[in-house]
Amino acid sequence: MAGNLGGWTGLILLLVVILLFAAPKLPQLARSLGQSMTIFKKEIRNKDGEPAEGAAGSTAAPKAEGTDSSTSK
Repeated sequence: MAGNLGGWTGLILLLVVILLFAAPKLPQLARSLGQSMTIFKKEIRNKDGEPAEGAAGSTAAPKAEGTDSSTSK
């Protein structure tokens, strides 16, 4: 019987099996893909080479106004 499976028949059968066994995971995968695309688009729009706001690994410390610790009095 396996010899009678054509390209489209095998593809449809594979799709049905994936839907049966992976159905609970599909919403989580779609959400993850959407978040990844959003992050990717933000990084593409960032033209300065600076890390995006809230990006993990950002080590730049904000500068405090009115304080200059490099000069001595």
